[in-house]
Amino acid sequence: MRSAFAPKVALALLLLAAGCTLVGPQRPTPSTTQPEAAPSRPLPNEASGMPDAVGPTVDPVRSFDEVRAVWVVRYTMTSAEAVTEMVENAEAAGINTLLVQVRGRADAFYSSELEPRGESVREPDFDPLELAIDLAHNRGMAVHAWVNTHLVWGPAELPESPDHLVNAHPDWLAVPRDLGQQLLPVDPFDDRFVAALVQYARDNPDTVEGVYSSPSHPEVQDRVRAVWLDLATRYNLDGIHYDYIRFPSGQYDYSIGALERFRLWARAPLTPARFEQLDDAYLSDLYAFVEGEPTLWADFRRENVTRLVRRIHQDVKEINPRLMISAAVIADTDLAYNDRFQEWPAWLRDGLIDIAVPMAYTPDSSRFASLIQVAADAAGDGDRLWAGIGAYMNSVDGTLGMIDIARQGGAGGVVLFSYDWAVGEGIGDPSEPYLQRIGQGRFGR
Repeated sequence: MRSAFAPKVALALLLLAAGCTLVGPQRPTPSTTQPEAAPSRPLPNEASGMPDAVGPTVDPVRSFDEVRAVWVVRYTMTSAEAVTEMVENAEAAGINTLLVQVRGRADAFYSSELEPRGESVREPDFDPLELAIDLAHNRGMAVHAWVNTHLVWGPAELPESPDHLVNAHPDWLAVPRDLGQQLLPVDPFDDRFVAALVQYARDNPDTVEGVYSSPSHPEVQDRVRAVWLDLATRYNLDGIHYDYIRFPSGQYDYSIGALERFRLWARAPLTPARFEQLDDAYLSDLYAFVEGEPTLWADFRRENVTRLVRRIHQDVKEINPRLMISAAVIADTDLAYNDRFQEWPAWLRDGLIDIAVPMAYTPDSSRFASLIQVAADAAGDGDRLWAGIGAYMNSVDGTLGMIDIARQGGAGGVVLFSYDWAVGEGIGDPSEPYLQRIGQGRFGR
C-alpha cells in the first residue's frame, strides 16, 4: 500500500518527469483502430536530434532461395580487422546474410549523432557498419542492422558517457513490480534509482537481462524510431532487425509513468463508475488499476509494443519499401503474448514485419522441432520465417540436425546465434572451426 502522503497533486508533479500528460488518450476498439498516418517523407526527430539525411541509393534487396544467416554481436564490431575477418569467415562458411548488432545497449556501433559510441570502439573515425556493408555487398551477401530495442544496459557498472540513455534519462527506465512502490519517492536522477534497477537485474539473472527502457514512454518510442530512420536513410542496408522488442517479463513496467499512463488509457474502456472506484483507491494504492484490471493492464502493455512496431513500419517503408523488417521473437507464442507482450503473429498477419525469427534456443531437437512447428503455424507462410538456432547450446552435429529440421518445416532460412561464439568459444578443433564445419556440412562449403 502507498502511504497517503502522495495525493494526486503530488503525483502530478512526479508525472512531469515521467513523460505523462494529464489528459489520457482515448483507446479505440480493435475494429476501429486505424494505422497512424505516415508523413509524406520521414522527418528528423528534432527532440532526438536525428540528422536530416538524404537516403542512400536503393539497390535491389538481396534475396536468396534460403537465407543462411548469423547474428554478429557488437563485440566483433569494434575494429576494421575484426569486421573484415568476420565477413571473410562468414563467406567461407556459406553464410549469405549478416545480422550485425549496431545498437547493443542504447549505444552505437555505427556513426550516430543520437546515441553514444559503443565503449569498445576506440577508433574515433571508424564506422563498423559501413565497412561491414561494403565488404559484404562486394561478396553478394546481405547486411541487416540488428537493433536492440528496450534492453538498454546490462547488470554492470554504469555507462561512461553522460549522454547515455541510462545516465541522461533514468526517468525513461522500466521498473519491476517489486521495486515500484519502493522507488516511488526516489527521484530518478538520484543515484539510488538506477542502482536499484541494476542490482535487481544482478539478483534475477534468470528473468531479466539488464536494465530496460519503458515501452510505453513516448520519448523512448521517439528515440527508437529515430534510430531506425537514421539507419534507413544513411546506410545501404538490406534490412533492419528488431531484438528485445518486448517486456523482460510480466513483472515490468511498474514505473510511476507507466502506471499513470495506464490509468489515463483505462478511462475509455471502463465504465465511469468503475473508473471512479479505482481512481479513489489509487490515492492510497499505487497498484489499484493494474491489480483491479489485469486483462486491460496486459492489453495496454501489448498495445504499446505493437504501436512502436506499427509506427516504425510505416515510416521505414516510406523511405525504402524494399528494406526488409525482421524481428527476433519469443518462439513460444503463448509466452510471447502473455508474459512478454509481444504479439508477433499479428505483426506478420498485419504486415508490420516482413520476417519473424523465433529464437528456438534449445539443445533438444524434439523441442526445437516443436517450437518451429508452432512458429510456422503462427506465421502461416514458411518464407516469412527464419529459424533461430542457439548454436552455443549445441554440438556441430546438433546444429546440423536443427538446420535439417528447419528445412523440413519449410522455414525460409536459418539464423545461428552467434557468429562470435562459433569462431570463439565454439571453435573446438582449431583445424576445423565450428562455423566452417557447419558450412561444410549444410551450406555447400
